[in-house]
Amino acid sequence: MTTPLGGPTRILIADDQEDVRSGFRLILGSQPDMTVVGEAADGLTAVELARTLRPDLVLADIRMPGVDGLEVTRRLAGPGVPDPMRVLVVTTFDHDDYVRTALRDGACGFLLKRSGPGLLIEGVRAAMAGDLLISPQITVRLLQNLAPAPAPAASTAPSPLTVREQEIARLVAEGLTNAEIGEKLFITAGTAKTHIANVQAKLKVRNRVGIAAWSWENGAGRPGPTGVARIPDTPVTPAAGPRSARRDPSRELPAPRPPSPLPYARLYAPSAT
Repeated sequence: MTTPLGGPTRILIADDQEDVRSGFRLILGSQPDMTVVGEAADGLTAVELARTLRPDLVLADIRMPGVDGLEVTRRLAGPGVPDPMRVLVVTTFDHDDYVRTALRDGACGFLLKRSGPGLLIEGVRAAMAGDLLISPQITVRLLQNLAPAPAPAASTAPSPLTVREQEIARLVAEGLTNAEIGEKLFITAGTAKTHIANVQAKLKVRNRVGIAAWSWENGAGRPGPTGVARIPDTPVTPAAGPRSARRDPSRELPAPRPPSPLPYARLYAPSAT
């Protein structure tokens, strides 16, 4: 698995819905460090293009003609693949079995299409940095299923976190976004993000999943109810203060349409500049 030196992240989009591919292309193409090098409307074409183009990252839907996105992930990033690629699954379907299968077979993230542009961009950058990003409501549900029925006993060992950081960890475990944490604690979303980064460093975990797991193991938090936790709306440029969690239709990806019946592929020639 190679990392690009210098140039923008080269991305292949695999989705059987033309308007979703168009939406992804516009979102990713607006970032100076990303470029779309090809598109595929079915799984077999996605695998062939990926092996030909060798993109830095493949965005793969799950339900596609030919072979599905889980099989695409296994063929490109699964165990035994000589030179695995990064595959980020972006789909409408958040079934737990899909998540587990994708991660087991090497996916570097699992995002829902309704997450919005901010999390899509963050997911690409996280994958390229070697991290793994999962839509928060999926994370909450998976960890909720893993959480033991009885409440864990409070640890007698001193916590590595300050009182405020323990409070932050508890709210992360409940599935709150940075903006919601800020509103609850009367701090800015940027300050909440800084606290979360400090908590990750102290706990030596890579993401919010690790924070939530630590919180539950130490009795400091509880899983949020399924369907209540919302996607962090992470902008490219952080906002100066807490933002409303009200739904903004302009930030959502196009609504799904029936899959195209024919294989489709598109290549993009590199820019002359």
